[in-house]
Order: sequence, then C-alpha cells, then structure tokens
Amino acid sequence: QVQLAESGGGSVQAGGSLRLSCVVSGNTGRENCMGWFRQAPGKEREGLAALDSDAISTYTDSVKGRFSISRDVSKHILYLQLNNLTPEDSATYFCGAYGWRLCPPGLPARYLEVRGQGTPVTVSL
Repeated sequence: QVQLAESGGGSVQAGGSLRLSCVVSGNTGRENCMGWFRQAPGKEREGLAALDSDAISTYTDSVKGRFSISRDVSKHILYLQLNNLTPEDSATYFCGAYGWRLCPPGLPARYLEVRGQGTPVTVSL
C-alpha cells in the first residue's frame, strides 16, 4: 500500500513562493496519475495539478501559469512549486494518487485511491 506524506507548507506574504513536497513510500512499483489538491475551510476539495504515468502534466485553470508540478523518480518525491501566491490560495494542500495511469479531466478529488494528511499554506496581504 502506498503512503503519502507532505511537507513544505507555511505562512507567506502575497506574491511569495513555496515548494511543497510529497514523499511516496510503500508499494511504489506502478506509476499511476498523482497530483496535488487543496481544501480551504468551508470549500470543496480542488484538484490543482497532476502527472500521469508518462509524466505528462495537467493543470486546472485556477493555478495554470503560477504553479508547477514535478517529480524526482529516484527519490519518490512529488513536488509542487507555488508562485505569485494570493490570499485565495490559503488552504491545506495534499497529494493524492488515482488508480489509473491517465489523469481524469478536472482532477476530481473524490476518485483518489490514496491521499496524504496535508500541509497548510497561509497567504497574507
């Protein structure tokens, strides 16, 4: 079974940057679609970015051009670079994996097979 552990969250001012990391452990033999998601208080979980089994990236419109997803295959780490942050980006960010090699359109979080506990990001003016 795969376990995911995020780190790298924190408090930044608007316009700042953060890099989040997701360490993947356990049965990492099959490369399925993995990505980053977030949930703000009182809001639905939101898919942000993902990589499919061929390392092709997909982004949702809310973060396209500001966030960048990447991975270190040898270290089993998935990254999310967050740039030009705004207060609307404040949320708990978590990584998750689907049971498919390709990423579903819109990155719906409800189909995730596994997810981490999350790391909080707070952006202030």
